Amino acid sequence: MSHDHHHHHGHDHHHHEVTYGRAFAVGIVLNSVFIVIEVVYGMMANSSALLADAGHNLTDVLSLAFAWGALWLGSRKPGGRFTYGFRRTTILVSLLNALLIFVAVIIIGYEAVENLITISPVAGNTVMIVAAIGIVINGITAWMFFHGQKKDLNVKGAYLHMMADAAVSLGVVIAGLVIKLTGAFWIDPVISFAIIIAIVWGTWRLFTESVNLALDAVPSGIRLEEVREYLLSVKGVEGVHDLHIWAMSTTLNALTVHLVCPMGNDDKMMEEIRGQLHDRFSIEHTTIQIETSTDHMAYHQDCGE
Repeated sequence: MSHDHHHHHGHDHHHHEVTYGRAFAVGIVLNSVFIVIEVVYGMMANSSALLADAGHNLTDVLSLAFAWGALWLGSRKPGGRFTYGFRRTTILVSLLNALLIFVAVIIIGYEAVENLITISPVAGNTVMIVAAIGIVINGITAWMFFHGQKKDLNVKGAYLHMMADAAVSLGVVIAGLVIKLTGAFWIDPVISFAIIIAIVWGTWRLFTESVNLALDAVPSGIRLEEVREYLLSVKGVEGVHDLHIWAMSTTLNALTVHLVCPMGNDDKMMEEIRGQLHDRFSIEHTTIQIETSTDHMAYHQDCGE
């Protein structure tokens, strides 16, 4: 049964990759084309908001490419010294992704400050049209990722980015309108600062979550104490120690634990525990060590574990 279950999971992963493959490809192409348009027209219209938006979109294309690569690497078979396969790359990638975004923010910020100091005319019409195209493109891309965002940190990153982008483009459209109506050109760099704040805000969460996973912290969706309580509630389990839960990748969680079972254990009980950990806590890989003697347990309690 346990073998069967793993087989099913592997199959599931492949399907995962295929479904998003198309979404990633389309997203990357659409957004790359759009970035070129934004940079060209941003220069022509003298709009730092358009350039900031282009920067924002560039971070997205990078994150899409990274996430796609990570999904692909995550699905390779383990081999040689890499007994876990390359699943951990998904975590490293979302970390790298966050760092790159911070770099982009600094560059955009510099541009915006320059534009604030020397306020110069901005072509409102161009800004509005280009940003409106951005809403459509980001909207389409976000919609393609909508289904997968609950399952995978990288796909979630891509989805959130696209949604943020659509919102940012909307802000730029409004800025273009206000500039056109009032002739207040300073609005343009101000909008780019707003975009920067939005980028940093979103990326910080991605960054901290990635760092946590890289340091083998318990993934944010799982409560360690709840798992401990569940294990203690199983009939025949007298004690629980050396409980570790960590993320093998942005989609796969693992657990190792020692259970003290004075009466011994049977396969049925193990199967039940594995099934519950998978269904209730979405932990795919469990390694359970059973100890029958209780003296070990007493020792652990003295140690305050």
